[in-house]
Parts: sequence; structure tokens; C-alpha cells
Amino acid sequence: MSWSLALLLGAPLAGAPGAAAEIVVVELDGVIHAVSAEHVVHSMDAADATGAPLLILRLDTPGGLDTAMRQIVDRMLGARTPVAVFVGPAGARAASAGFVITIAADVAAMAPGTNLGAAHPVAGIGQLDEVTSRKLTQDAAAYTRSKAQRRGRNPELAELAVTESRSFTETEALENGLIDLVAADVDALIAALEGREVTRFDGSTVRLSLADRPVRTMEMSWRQQLLAAIARPEVLFLLLLGAFAGIGAELSHPGLVLPGVVGVLCLILFLFASQIIPINWAGLLLILLGLALFAAEVKVTSYGLLTVGGIVAMGLGAMMLVESPLPEARISPWTIWPAVGAMALWTTLLLRLAVHAHRRRPTTGAAGMVSARGVARTPLAAGGEGWVEVAGERWRAEADEAVAEGDRIQVIAVDGLTLRVRKGES
Repeated sequence: MSWSLALLLGAPLAGAPGAAAEIVVVELDGVIHAVSAEHVVHSMDAADATGAPLLILRLDTPGGLDTAMRQIVDRMLGARTPVAVFVGPAGARAASAGFVITIAADVAAMAPGTNLGAAHPVAGIGQLDEVTSRKLTQDAAAYTRSKAQRRGRNPELAELAVTESRSFTETEALENGLIDLVAADVDALIAALEGREVTRFDGSTVRLSLADRPVRTMEMSWRQQLLAAIARPEVLFLLLLGAFAGIGAELSHPGLVLPGVVGVLCLILFLFASQIIPINWAGLLLILLGLALFAAEVKVTSYGLLTVGGIVAMGLGAMMLVESPLPEARISPWTIWPAVGAMALWTTLLLRLAVHAHRRRPTTGAAGMVSARGVARTPLAAGGEGWVEVAGERWRAEADEAVAEGDRIQVIAVDGLTLRVRKGES
């Protein structure tokens, strides 16, 4: 299994002739979610398979999903390869879930000008009741405290980062025993760790031998890059609107094909992304309400009130759609309002075209003959029959009034292959 995994990832095998095991660097920037967690876990698998002497997780995150954070921490604690978490470069942070990942690492390091902490659990949207909030906080505090104690780090301050949202600079974290060292960058960290003895989570120790080791940054696979691009709040919202617009266009104008295909594709991608990003279904229902109000505006004279209501409902739904307390994981207003305005115009235009098409007089079949004009080719007595020419064709016709040969006639009804006509304007 290790050999096949290493070959799949294109990594040199440990012990191969002339090949030194590489130090693996994994970069985790932005919100921690299922895709980024998968990338980190697969990188740890590859590091274990190739016998890497060290895996460095360079971290700059505002936090993320609790499930994704625990997935990373659980894999880190069971890794054969020592894991160093490095909060960097300067200006980076490891907040919320990033703080817990840093505390749980074999080596915790920070760059100058960075900070970590603020790990209090928060609700995705709305307010939790006091009992539930206390339960979540105590659970998160115990989880973090247990990792800090096992790693020999300050459990009291680690708990305060959860219960009181305390944050620490790199200097404060080092002085108070939350991290092991401060380094300017990854190269400086590797140099500082050369020959260092590291205590693993199970109590065993390992001495790091990093001198002259090649360094390789593990990039996301094309699949993970695609999924990470989709798993962005703005993209999620636009996919939802694209699904509605495409499917709506196909339903109102059957046979266009392309809008329907694009709409279904957007819907599938939205449903996939909703498995990565937590969705608030109340927000989705508000977006649907907005579309319904746009549709009602076409048939109800509301002097624009329904359109305004639809814009407000869709805008509020977009703001509520992504269930996350992190500003970085919410949909930007600069995305919401232009997209809502465009959707309002698109929906109104489609529905107006559809209504206009339904109201248009038929041009084919028996219904299309009604109101058509022609010429009487034989006299028609009142209540009698004769022949008329309509649209270049000769038809049997009957009239309720006398019609002379050559008079203009107008069709008022169709009865099988007989037309009912009356005198038309000359």
C-alpha cells in the first residue's frame, strides 16, 4: 500500500538508491474545510509512505469547520512522521481551529509578527441557548487542554484561548509555553530543528536529522484544486443562481437545451459544494421566496413592491446561505447585491417573454385560422355554403349573412374542414 501510494503521488521512495527522503511542506491558507483537510491528511499519508523525516504544516487561517480540524488533528496524532506546525509568514494567524492544530503538533512554531488563539466555538448563524453554548465551550476546552497537556504546553492558557477567546503574539506564546520556537521562515525553522529531540504524542522520542535534506512542497491535486475553488461561498451562491437561471430558461423556453444543461450542471456542483460548506436551509428558502416574488411581479400589478420584496428576500437569503461564523466564509455584499440585481432582471425578462408568448395569437392549426382574412370565390347565401380562398387555399365556407362573390371575408370559427365566415372590411 505504501509503495503504491508513493508511486501515485510521484514521491521518491525512502531507501531508494541515491535518493534522500524529503522534508514535506504543506501550505494551508484560508478557511479550513473538508477539501483542505483532505489535502493535509493525504500529504501526511505520503510523508509516512516515503519515510519523510519531517512534515511542516505552514498555517495561515482564521479557523474553519470543527469536523475538518479534528480530522487533521486525529491524523497528525497517529502519523509516523513528526509534524511541525509553522504559523507564517509574518502577518499570518492561527485562530480558532488553527490554534488547536498548532497546539496538537509535535513542534509548534511561529514567525515574527504572527498571532494565534481566539478559539471559542461559535454558532454558524443565530445565537445558541446558554446550556448548548456552555456544553460546546467545555467540550472544546477539554479537547484543547488534553492536547496541550500531552504535548507539554501550557494547558491553562490553551483553555483560556477557548473559554475567553484569548489571543497571543508569537512572543507571548513562546514566553508562556504555548509554542516551542520562533523562526523567520521555513528554512530557518528547519535549521533550528536540526538535531532536536522531539517527543511524540505516544511518549516516544525521535531526533530530527534534517541537514542537507531536500524540501518538497506538496501541492493539491487538480481534483482538490477544483473542489477547493468550488467550495467558496461566492462560488456556491453563484452556482445556485446559475442553476435557477438555467433551469428556469429551459422551462420557459423548451428546446433551448444549453441553458438546461448549464443549469443542471450548476445544480449538481452546488449540491456537491453544500457537502463541504455548511448550508443554512432558511437562507435557501429565502432565495426561493425571492424568485417567487420576481415571478409574481410579472402577473400582479404591485408597482414594483414585489420586486423590491424579492430583492430583499434574496439578499437576506444570500447572507444567511453559508452557515459559518467566520467573515472569510461568508458571501461578500459585493457579490450578493450585483448578483441579486442581475437575477431579478433575468427572471423578470424570462417570465415576461414566456407570458407574451402564451398571449400571442396562434399562427398554425385550426386556431391559427381564426381571424384570418380571405376572398369569397362563390356567392354565399345567408345560412348557406360556398367557397372562399384563405391563405392561398380553397375552403368550403358558410356564412350567417349573404356574401357576394369577390367580397372580402374574415374567418370567425373552424368546424372541421368548413370555415364559418363573415363579411370583412374591403
